[in-house]
Amino acid sequence: MRRRVSGWLGRGGRRAALAVVLAGAAAHAAGATPAALFERIDARLELMDEVAAYKWQHGLPIEDLGREAVVLDQAAADALRFGLAPDSVRVLFAAQIDAAKVIQGYWFERWAGGEAPPPASDLAAEVRPALLRLGAEILAAASTAGEATLAAPGDLAGAIAVTGLDVSARAALLDAVAGLERYPHRLAQILDTGVLRVGTTGDYAPFSHRDDGAAPEGIDVELARHLGDALGVRVAFVATTWPTLMADLAAGRYDVAMSGVSRTLARQRAAFQSRPYYVGGKAPIARCGDAGRFAGLEAIDRPGVRVVVNPGGTNEAFVDAHVHRADKILYDDNRTIFREIVEGRADVMITDRVEVELQASRHDSLCATMAGTLTYQEKAYLLPRDPVWLEFVNTWLDLALADGTVARTFRDRGIEPRLP
Repeated sequence: MRRRVSGWLGRGGRRAALAVVLAGAAAHAAGATPAALFERIDARLELMDEVAAYKWQHGLPIEDLGREAVVLDQAAADALRFGLAPDSVRVLFAAQIDAAKVIQGYWFERWAGGEAPPPASDLAAEVRPALLRLGAEILAAASTAGEATLAAPGDLAGAIAVTGLDVSARAALLDAVAGLERYPHRLAQILDTGVLRVGTTGDYAPFSHRDDGAAPEGIDVELARHLGDALGVRVAFVATTWPTLMADLAAGRYDVAMSGVSRTLARQRAAFQSRPYYVGGKAPIARCGDAGRFAGLEAIDRPGVRVVVNPGGTNEAFVDAHVHRADKILYDDNRTIFREIVEGRADVMITDRVEVELQASRHDSLCATMAGTLTYQEKAYLLPRDPVWLEFVNTWLDLALADGTVARTFRDRGIEPRLP
């Protein structure tokens, strides 16, 4: 059932209705029905009496060009998360803004004629968060709407029934819906927008590392630029984290993660992974004076041994699966985690062999504790479930492996390439 925020609800009822939008709008399952897109547009416009009441009681004009520009720019940027052409989304949100001003003008006229306005909800704290939520739901619904819905939006025009909306503004909305463009696959989106969005954690040298305020660098950063050159597009690095890596991919925040990502079956269940470009495994690192104590997993998994680990990735997964008696210490900043061992606050870390080698070369006091590895591991690139985009990345990677680009990039960083 569609919930409206009426201009004439009591103050408690109006706040409750806003809470429904903020906390429960996802229950409408945007995109589940042909009318979902129009219901979300209607729900967003239904909040315009709230916006109007706040502006009226605070002496603010209806038109706010600065705020409108922010909304349009954000909508165009968010369009890529949902596979929608930014220009067509900008047109849709511009039509919504124009409709919103028409509705606000309707209420201003009524209140100017002597009708008492209702109590106003707080615009910044209550109304705008609801508008932002609904804006995202509109994009989600547009990304899954059937072709018939977008081709003939007039058939569902009755779903938009907001007091104060005139015929002209409604017609402009329907035209904007009909003009929405969806990309057939991620490769088409990248080529059309001229931007490749690369997810990087920035905390995993030698693959990706970012000092505070600095541009990212590392093996995968350089290979990402090489991929951008192959596409003829600009590369935009998108910050992600190991705990949010999969959620950010599912939300469409980046096109490919290139940050020393390990191939796992768990990741394959939710996404695509490219061919491997590096083979290694998990290995321990400790202070050189303690290296003989931790020559194997059995020696590490003992009471009193302090194992430090960064959360959210394959390092923590390995420790959780294989280390049960030692003390696990979670440390959030992978860029500085090795200081915990150097300065004696932890005894050992189990991480990828390539990182063990790098950190041992950077810290005279740190050493690998074993010659081999505890596991077999492959590095690959993480992508959405898009076969066309996956095939392009695999083809590029095959050629970059064959012509020596990948090997040279590793050696330029002082790392011996272990190619599959």
